[in-house]
Amino acid sequence: MPVPRSRIPRRSRVAAATVLPATLALLLTLPGAASAAPVPTDPPADIPARGTAHMGMGVLAHDGRGQLPPGNRAVQTEGVDVSSHQGNVDWPTLWNSGVKWAYVKATEGNYYKNGSFTQQYNGSYNVGMIRGTYHFGTPNDSSGANQANYFVDGGGGWSPDGRTLPGVLDIEWNPYGASCYGKTASQMVDWIRDFVNTYRARTGRDAVIYTATSWWKTCTGNYGGFASTNPLWIARYDTTVGELPAGWDFQTIWQYTSTGPTVGDHNRFNGALDRVQALANG
Repeated sequence: MPVPRSRIPRRSRVAAATVLPATLALLLTLPGAASAAPVPTDPPADIPARGTAHMGMGVLAHDGRGQLPPGNRAVQTEGVDVSSHQGNVDWPTLWNSGVKWAYVKATEGNYYKNGSFTQQYNGSYNVGMIRGTYHFGTPNDSSGANQANYFVDGGGGWSPDGRTLPGVLDIEWNPYGASCYGKTASQMVDWIRDFVNTYRARTGRDAVIYTATSWWKTCTGNYGGFASTNPLWIARYDTTVGELPAGWDFQTIWQYTSTGPTVGDHNRFNGALDRVQALANG
């Protein structure tokens, strides 16, 4: 038989009034609670849209920018790298300014192909440039082998025509999340090895590796085992290339600025044009 409210001690009524709201609040925080806040479906405003990553996207934020390098007595050959954020590229202007080679983004992860690829890849070739393609790796999405195959099937192949450079693996800071894509150093090395081995099996060429020394140290433990097979493309916006990742005694390509004329991303190939042709010929 219910106890009339008048017969419940006042102290008990006060305690119940305090405990019940607290218990209700706790229940509402449990998984599946009706009033739980909805999970956001859109990424935060400072995270770029998937597919928009490009070479050097994290360099300024992590390594900064120094002065442009001075003129160098060593023979070097100017080149550019482009992706969809440049849209249609003015290749004749670049050619007339002394740019003789180009790399075009073909793919990213296992989910994106460059919508401007045809204009950029064919346009650079048509003005006389030696050109190649690159893949922006996202190791958290799928295996290295899967992404190498996606790259080759999406425009990253190689042909012995003297005008096609070997493909590039762009491996750097994750613009969409954790810098090392949630992988340990050994897991990252395994992923890169999986990619370059698959690329070689598919094309007969060793892929170029594009990276920044600071990222490489952090995310691979400064692994030096790729230097004997894979040419290095180093990213550093300063007067010199600085320290290189372990194993490499020199860089094949240096991305030295993201603010160059006509196209921002400018590079120096470490040698004369005949050395660029030699890399194309394998």
